[in-house]
Amino acid sequence: MNFPIRIYYEDTDHGGVVYYANYLKFMERGRTEFLRAHNIELDQVLKDFGIMFVVTNVNIHYKGAAHFNDMIHVETLLTKASGARIAFIQRIYSKSAMGKKILLTDATVQLACVNTAGRPSLIPKALLSTLQQQIYQDT
Repeated sequence: MNFPIRIYYEDTDHGGVVYYANYLKFMERGRTEFLRAHNIELDQVLKDFGIMFVVTNVNIHYKGAAHFNDMIHVETLLTKASGARIAFIQRIYSKSAMGKKILLTDATVQLACVNTAGRPSLIPKALLSTLQQQIYQDT
Protein backbone atom coordinates (compact mmCIF):
# COMPACT_ATOMS: atom_id res chain seq x y z
CA MET A 1 0.00 0.00 0.00
CA ASN A 2 1.22 3.52 -0.80
CA PHE A 3 0.31 6.54 1.30
CA PRO A 4 1.14 10.06 0.02
CA ILE A 5 2.43 12.77 2.35
CA ARG A 6 3.24 16.40 1.55
CA ILE A 7 6.33 17.76 3.31
CA TYR A 8 5.55 20.88 5.32
CA TYR A 9 7.99 23.38 6.76
CA GLU A 10 7.38 21.92 10.24
CA ASP A 11 8.79 18.58 8.99
CA THR A 12 12.15 20.09 8.07
CA ASP A 13 15.28 21.29 9.79
CA HIS A 14 16.87 24.71 9.41
CA GLY A 15 18.12 23.77 5.93
CA GLY A 16 14.71 22.75 4.59
CA VAL A 17 15.58 19.02 4.70
CA VAL A 18 13.24 16.57 6.45
CA TYR A 19 14.45 15.97 10.01
CA TYR A 20 15.59 12.34 10.28
CA ALA A 21 13.17 11.32 13.08
CA ASN A 22 10.17 12.49 11.06
CA TYR A 23 10.61 9.57 8.68
CA LEU A 24 9.55 7.35 11.62
CA LYS A 25 6.38 9.44 12.00
CA PHE A 26 5.65 9.07 8.30
CA MET A 27 6.08 5.30 8.61
CA GLU A 28 3.70 5.23 11.58
CA ARG A 29 1.09 6.96 9.42
CA GLY A 30 1.73 4.43 6.66
CA ARG A 31 1.17 1.47 9.01
CA THR A 32 -1.98 3.04 10.45
CA GLU A 33 -3.38 3.64 6.96
CA PHE A 34 -2.42 0.10 5.91
CA LEU A 35 -4.44 -1.31 8.82
CA ARG A 36 -7.31 1.11 8.16
CA ALA A 37 -7.44 -0.02 4.52
CA HIS A 38 -8.06 -3.53 5.86
CA ASN A 39 -10.78 -2.41 8.30
CA ILE A 40 -8.53 -2.51 11.35
CA GLU A 41 -9.01 0.69 13.35
CA LEU A 42 -6.55 0.86 16.23
CA ASP A 43 -8.90 2.65 18.63
CA GLN A 44 -11.59 0.05 17.96
CA VAL A 45 -9.08 -2.78 18.45
CA LEU A 46 -8.26 -1.37 21.89
CA LYS A 47 -11.94 -1.01 22.73
CA ASP A 48 -13.01 -4.45 21.44
CA PHE A 49 -10.01 -6.59 22.39
CA GLY A 50 -8.08 -4.59 25.00
CA ILE A 51 -4.86 -4.80 22.99
CA MET A 52 -2.43 -2.45 21.27
CA PHE A 53 0.50 -2.83 18.90
CA VAL A 54 3.80 -1.36 20.05
CA VAL A 55 7.01 -0.97 18.06
CA THR A 56 9.77 -3.21 19.40
CA ASN A 57 12.41 -2.81 16.71
CA VAL A 58 13.17 -0.53 13.77
CA ASN A 59 16.07 -0.96 11.38
CA ILE A 60 16.13 2.06 9.09
CA HIS A 61 18.48 3.07 6.30
CA TYR A 62 18.57 6.66 5.06
CA LYS A 63 19.46 6.86 1.37
CA GLY A 64 18.26 10.31 0.36
CA ALA A 65 16.48 13.37 1.66
CA ALA A 66 13.06 14.88 1.19
CA HIS A 67 12.69 18.65 1.20
CA PHE A 68 10.08 21.25 1.98
CA ASN A 69 7.01 20.95 -0.29
CA ASP A 70 8.03 17.55 -1.74
CA MET A 71 5.37 14.90 -2.14
CA ILE A 72 6.57 11.58 -0.76
CA HIS A 73 4.98 8.14 -0.74
CA VAL A 74 5.20 5.66 2.12
CA GLU A 75 5.07 2.06 0.91
CA THR A 76 3.97 -0.41 3.58
CA LEU A 77 4.23 -4.18 3.18
CA LEU A 78 3.18 -6.64 5.89
CA THR A 79 5.72 -9.48 6.07
CA LYS A 80 4.71 -11.39 9.20
CA ALA A 81 1.68 -11.88 11.43
CA SER A 82 1.76 -14.66 13.99
CA GLY A 83 1.41 -15.16 17.72
CA ALA A 84 1.98 -11.77 19.30
CA ARG A 85 4.11 -10.24 16.53
CA ILE A 86 3.67 -8.44 13.25
CA ALA A 87 6.39 -7.11 10.97
CA PHE A 88 6.53 -4.68 8.08
CA ILE A 89 8.89 -3.52 5.37
CA GLN A 90 8.45 0.20 4.76
CA ARG A 91 10.00 2.37 2.09
CA ILE A 92 9.68 6.08 1.48
CA TYR A 93 9.99 7.40 -2.06
CA SER A 94 9.96 10.75 -3.77
CA LYS A 95 9.86 11.39 -7.50
CA SER A 96 12.39 13.15 -9.69
CA ALA A 97 11.41 15.90 -12.10
CA MET A 98 11.31 13.15 -14.74
CA GLY A 99 8.85 11.11 -12.66
CA LYS A 100 11.35 8.42 -11.64
CA LYS A 101 10.92 6.92 -8.13
CA ILE A 102 13.76 7.83 -5.77
CA LEU A 103 14.19 5.68 -2.65
CA LEU A 104 14.74 7.91 0.40
CA THR A 105 14.53 5.39 3.24
CA ASP A 106 13.83 1.76 3.78
CA ALA A 107 13.12 0.04 7.06
CA THR A 108 12.01 -3.12 8.75
CA VAL A 109 9.62 -2.53 11.63
CA GLN A 110 8.57 -5.12 14.19
CA LEU A 111 5.58 -4.73 16.49
CA ALA A 112 4.31 -6.69 19.47
CA CYS A 113 0.74 -7.11 20.60
CA VAL A 114 0.29 -6.09 24.25
CA ASN A 115 -2.65 -5.77 26.59
CA THR A 116 -3.54 -2.58 28.46
CA ALA A 117 -1.11 -3.55 31.25
CA GLY A 118 1.72 -3.69 28.69
CA ARG A 119 2.05 -7.46 28.82
CA PRO A 120 2.49 -9.53 25.65
CA SER A 121 -0.79 -10.83 24.27
CA LEU A 122 -1.67 -13.07 21.36
CA ILE A 123 -3.20 -11.28 18.40
CA PRO A 124 -6.93 -12.06 18.49
CA LYS A 125 -7.87 -14.72 15.89
CA ALA A 126 -10.21 -12.41 13.96
CA LEU A 127 -7.43 -9.82 13.53
CA LEU A 128 -4.77 -12.42 12.86
CA SER A 129 -6.84 -13.94 10.07
CA THR A 130 -7.29 -10.55 8.41
CA LEU A 131 -3.59 -9.72 8.77
CA GLN A 132 -2.39 -13.06 7.43
CA GLN A 133 -4.40 -12.51 4.26
CA GLN A 134 -2.37 -9.34 3.64
CA ILE A 135 1.12 -10.77 4.02
CA TYR A 136 3.35 -9.66 1.18
CA GLN A 137 4.76 -12.49 -0.89
CA ASP A 138 7.90 -11.49 -2.80
CA THR A 139 7.48 -13.08 -6.20
